Amino acid sequence: MPSTNQAFLLTARPVGLPRATDWQLVARDVPPLGPDEVHVAVEYISLDPAMRGWMNAGRSYVPPVGVGEVMRALGAGRVVASTSPSFAPGDAVTGVLGVQTHAVVPAAGLTKVDVARAPLQRYLGVLGMTGLTACFGLLEVGRPRPGDTVVVSAAAGAVGSVVGQIARIQGCRVVGIAGSPGKCQRLRDAYGFDATIDYKAEDVIAALRRECPKGIDVFFDNVGGTILEAALANLARHARVVICGAIAQYNATEPSPGPANYMALLVQRARMEGFVVFDYAERYAAALADLAGWLEAGQLVAHEDVVEGLDRFPDALLRLFRGENEGKLVLHVG
Repeated sequence: MPSTNQAFLLTARPVGLPRATDWQLVARDVPPLGPDEVHVAVEYISLDPAMRGWMNAGRSYVPPVGVGEVMRALGAGRVVASTSPSFAPGDAVTGVLGVQTHAVVPAAGLTKVDVARAPLQRYLGVLGMTGLTACFGLLEVGRPRPGDTVVVSAAAGAVGSVVGQIARIQGCRVVGIAGSPGKCQRLRDAYGFDATIDYKAEDVIAALRRECPKGIDVFFDNVGGTILEAALANLARHARVVICGAIAQYNATEPSPGPANYMALLVQRARMEGFVVFDYAERYAAALADLAGWLEAGQLVAHEDVVEGLDRFPDALLRLFRGENEGKLVLHVG
């Protein structure tokens, strides 16, 4: 049984973009199992924009990672040993495992997954929190109707690419906003988006007016900032704006101003609402069944962007904020 764990500890709270010196890679003994605990050999680590917020000391929907603690992350791996009757060696599991090679965690925080049905890393993407976030954010908060125009920011990212596909399954016209010609082409060719906007190459307000002549019925926002401003300027009557994230603001060193044209919400009788996927925990199983069904029917395409090696964690995380990932970014521990 492995006795040594390699782990990234948070050593400083970043100001702006995280730096490699904000973490320390350490080697230490794997702790012994307590009652109802499970030792997991971590194989894949989920890299998510939310991790930047977890590094801050401010109030949020979960407590911040403490300085000196293992960096929080969702992960997937195999059970090495267990004192829980629910898990046995060899079981494939997901949970909050941290950025490390071995995790000893309470059994209650783990979910057993079926790798005969899908690759292990997929349970961190479409068949995990990524898919659940897309599903509940769009269907419960956005409430799309057939024929609606749905616009998605950061559409080539993990959540955005799934949101667009679910919107298409629901009979909507889907417009994706992304940051390169290659990403825009992938949205159209691989994910079935009806139209795309390259925000680095064209005026987004004008492009939204072109692609959404009757206005935006549902805007699913992962970006914030000027992209949100542009969408608010193009809302249809009774539009729904879903606030999932604001990656453009996560590394800001000054407070970000609110949207200047928020009065569009009043004029168009629109609604803007944020959500956290954990609020829907009691309904995860049903949503995952829907996502698995769409995958198996070929209606939903999954893509994982895999980075090899635990030691590459600091730079791999920054790929999210440089806009370099396509689909779900995961780190393969090896």
